[in-house]
Amino acid sequence: MQSQDVAQHHGPASSGAPGPVVDVEQAEAALVEHYPRLVRLAYLVLPPSLGRNRRVLTAHALTQRALPRGRKPASAIPAQSTGRDTDPGYTFVRLQVVRTALEAARPLKGRLWPRRSQLPPLLPQVWGLRLFPRSGGADELALDQRLATLSGPGRAAYVLRGLEQLADGDVHRVLAAAGAEDPHEALREADGVPAHYALLVSPEFDPCSLQARPTDLMRRRQHTKAAFAAAAALAVCGALIALPGDGWGPDGAAAPAYAQNPAAEAALDPGRLTRISPTAWKTSARADFSVWPARGALAGDTALLRRALAVWARPGETVRVSATPGTQTGGPAGPPQLLYAGEVDNTRVVILYDGLRIVRYAEPKSGTEGAALDFARVDGATGAGAGALVLGRSDGNVRYLTAPWVEKAAERDLTKPGAGAMDLGLTDGVTGPMSSPALQPGTCTSWNVLQLTDASGAKLSSDLGELVPAHLTTGRPGRTREVSGAASLRTWAPFACSLAGERSAGVRSVNAWAYADQPLPDGGGTASWLCTRAETWRGDGTAALAQFHTPGGQYGAVAAKGTDVRACGPRDPHVLAGVLWRSGAGTWYLLAAGSRDTASIRSTGGVTASAQGDMLAVRAEQGAQAQLSGTLDDGSALHGLR
Repeated sequence: MQSQDVAQHHGPASSGAPGPVVDVEQAEAALVEHYPRLVRLAYLVLPPSLGRNRRVLTAHALTQRALPRGRKPASAIPAQSTGRDTDPGYTFVRLQVVRTALEAARPLKGRLWPRRSQLPPLLPQVWGLRLFPRSGGADELALDQRLATLSGPGRAAYVLRGLEQLADGDVHRVLAAAGAEDPHEALREADGVPAHYALLVSPEFDPCSLQARPTDLMRRRQHTKAAFAAAAALAVCGALIALPGDGWGPDGAAAPAYAQNPAAEAALDPGRLTRISPTAWKTSARADFSVWPARGALAGDTALLRRALAVWARPGETVRVSATPGTQTGGPAGPPQLLYAGEVDNTRVVILYDGLRIVRYAEPKSGTEGAALDFARVDGATGAGAGALVLGRSDGNVRYLTAPWVEKAAERDLTKPGAGAMDLGLTDGVTGPMSSPALQPGTCTSWNVLQLTDASGAKLSSDLGELVPAHLTTGRPGRTREVSGAASLRTWAPFACSLAGERSAGVRSVNAWAYADQPLPDGGGTASWLCTRAETWRGDGTAALAQFHTPGGQYGAVAAKGTDVRACGPRDPHVLAGVLWRSGAGTWYLLAAGSRDTASIRSTGGVTASAQGDMLAVRAEQGAQAQLSGTLDDGSALHGLR
């Protein structure tokens, strides 16, 4: 492992020198460092009429073409005050991205030939797939629709205000430098859209975190055949057009049916949906989704259920589809189980379960345009893992549908162990709205979690941006327990914000294990070591973090991270990690700690030292790189987490 420096650092002050010059290397460094933000900026400024697939590819193409040719004078427009404000490379590249995105939005009239930015991008190019960002909630959809009504400069003004946090005067100068005809009018347009700037950083507008769906497979197959025999291709197309069916009306946003057979029709018949008795869970030996009853005021709406099933089987071009990693998005193999159908905020929602997956269908109250389909893998879910599902997110809040055995639902701030839990109330299993950390932009100052109470006690879960919240536990791997007492809440508090790194990763549960308390040199008190391990529904992609917390510190620092490792888990309940730490006297130390059955620790590389027992503290140079190893009480080797 490489030890981490946990001392506080401050960036250099701005020199204030006028007229900086940007060369290719400086611009490239800024582009690479801030690439996701620049692509998001381009995506938001581009017109939604392009379609999400072309909009994603064009955003990447415009950003990648933003490098200067030779040395160029930097833009005088400041960047947001997050470390980019002293980087002329970033301000130059940002201006180029805005300029070309505005060009792409201009009409072609009056020009003999379109500009390069107005043509479909040559690179990057993806064949056989449609790419689009993950689906957001009703708020993101509403904002996207409002931005679509603005002109290109109006969208750019709104995004520069919200995403880049520029003052109106700076926005005006950026737009003028980017070639906007009337920056004043663009700012007036942006004033007409509600200032929901936090939504701009949601996954809905992230063209770097994408979902993939195939293009029209039948059409591709027909075109391949047509290359060899045009007459045969025409016959195939004619046969497809002549297929019987009920048309688009009853199936809403679903694509046309490619084939019909009795098994497929049975799976899509709302009359054959499985509905569980409201009291079945009381006598069942199981405590999972299979004993959830059907709830919601629209559980008898046959037309809504038919649309949900049809879209699940054949999502159309306009349907926003998302899935947790490792989750298949195909149609149901047989009639699924209905868990919920009702109205949530301004959306009609249907939740279905096929034994392996939870599927959430959502459509606006006003129609089926803008429908969304979300998939989550839940095989093996039981107890707390099957305690709640996300019904919807709106205005930074989330509502849950809870298991029938849940007696009480409350909201708790995991960063404040001494604060009480706030009751959310339950109406037919539906909670009131609570603040969602998955929608929390910027710096983490709190982390609200869901506390569910049943006959066995309280259990905590956290919204990580997916349908199923992640179950939180504490204790040594293999002997974990619920986060319910004061001690376990204090264990989690300094490390709650580290859950942000597990958003949208298909996480099933996260365990926090306080494995060591280490006396600090120079009378610095006692630091705590904690290992958090996130288990996923798919099995791979597990993440283990060793974290270090000094006395009086509000948050812990990540000392080491391992992905797809057994350390800190039930198969290998051991861990070893280290950090570089500066004492109050200004002396740097290499600190390392292992789990309690560690017999010795050794450091090599930039710091050579060894110690008996499960802790090591030795003087070191600032910035030193060290590799850690150790032995366990039984003589087996222990490696530093990495």
